[in-house]
Amino acid sequence: MGRVIAVANQKGGVGKTTTAINLASSFAAAEVNTLLIDCDPQSNASSGMGLVKDPERISTYHLLMGAASGEEALQRTELEQLWIIPSHKNLIGANLELVEAERREYRLRDAIEPLRDRFQFIVLDCPPALDLLTLNSLVAADSVLIPMQAEYFALEGISELLDTIERIRAGLNPELAVEGVVLTMFDDRTSLAKQVSAELKKYFGEKLCATSIPRNIRLAEAPSHGKPALLYDVRSRGAESYIRLAKEIIAHYFPQATDAPPAAGTPEPGTPEEGAPTEEMGKTA
Repeated sequence: MGRVIAVANQKGGVGKTTTAINLASSFAAAEVNTLLIDCDPQSNASSGMGLVKDPERISTYHLLMGAASGEEALQRTELEQLWIIPSHKNLIGANLELVEAERREYRLRDAIEPLRDRFQFIVLDCPPALDLLTLNSLVAADSVLIPMQAEYFALEGISELLDTIERIRAGLNPELAVEGVVLTMFDDRTSLAKQVSAELKKYFGEKLCATSIPRNIRLAEAPSHGKPALLYDVRSRGAESYIRLAKEIIAHYFPQATDAPPAAGTPEPGTPEEGAPTEEMGKTA
């Protein structure tokens, strides 16, 4: 049965969607069947994977409202072993529509249960809020991957998310675990980043991912082309970092898969994709 990982942090701008897109894509490039589910009404994960807005398309909203099955909602991507269930702006209405609904916290969990045998990893891109949509994602998940910046405000914000995880464990999903904390937009040249990293290491221990994601302009550019970083510029530091993060997580559950070659059509790390731009170090990730 596949593992469901929610990428969550109620603080915005920490790289949740970038992490969800590129982690799922890196899983698929390692020849692991992967599903990315966009649970955010902003639909950035959907557009970042090249899906144009289509109000007629089945989306996460239909899953939560019981209007469609997970199988009906699946969409193919450029990567052979990656599928996506897209979002739609109507999803924001689910927060109100589900208030009186039966089993409202379990809607997503019930919808994706039939898909768990088909995919080895299911990655949930959560909205930047602790609302009913995020609650559904955390109840459906086996674990939570928390992206965060190496800043002290981020340290304060993460405590709220951890409190929410504890409450969900107590009442709704006792098996929910912290998959890890991954530092994003990381600049190891600054003393602040090093200090925050050291504090996180003290608190989370082995749960702090060994891989951190650097500030990288290619990660910022890739969504505007509707591609994950490894298809946009596989030589970029951002793409290579997410490939390492995926291998780090895969090794916990499928040790033999970490040595698998990239999926067909995916360039090897260090080999430029034809027509891809060269690396530029830049301002933000």
